[in-house]
Amino acid sequence: MIAIIDYGMGNLRSVFKAFEAVGHQAVVTREPRAIANASHVVLPGVGAFGDCMANLERYELITPIQVAIQSGKPFLGICLGLQLLFTESEEFGTHKGLGLIPGRVKKFSLDPSLKVPHMGWNEIQVVRPAPPLVGIAPGSYYYFVHSYYVEPVDSTIIATVTEYGKPFVSAVWKDNVVACQFHPEKSQAVGLQLIKNFGAWT
Repeated sequence: MIAIIDYGMGNLRSVFKAFEAVGHQAVVTREPRAIANASHVVLPGVGAFGDCMANLERYELITPIQVAIQSGKPFLGICLGLQLLFTESEEFGTHKGLGLIPGRVKKFSLDPSLKVPHMGWNEIQVVRPAPPLVGIAPGSYYYFVHSYYVEPVDSTIIATVTEYGKPFVSAVWKDNVVACQFHPEKSQAVGLQLIKNFGAWT
């Protein structure tokens, strides 16, 4: 069973439906026991970084997330779920993240001709082929909606990069953790392939 963490924000239904569409059993939950018993854990996210961290604290989900990652089970962060894993974010001031991946979340500073948020389809270039990316064609397009991007301290964890004015990190892979800035659940066939691969990852 795949646990999709519910902290009161995020596109939970579309993530759940994507796992269902590829034949993986999933549950949307904020129960620590369900998260602990799951074979895989997903942290989705839409919204402001500080508000999401506050909700994770309010629902006492920080420890279950830490324990799930430390246990070695496959863990997927999506969009804000990627950013929350980092040390801190500069979104609307400085906010501490989960601190599971050293690095910062930074706002795009781009040529005025490029709109922020970065929204729509864009290409990913695979730097390190994380297990959920197996079988996905080079240069595949995924759907993005974000104004901030991650900057990891350790560049060896970068899985994919994407160009928007300049290259930015669009996915990371560290041990049993894969996290992406794009939305696989909104990315049609290539997104469903990633979700299917994640659910089969052991």
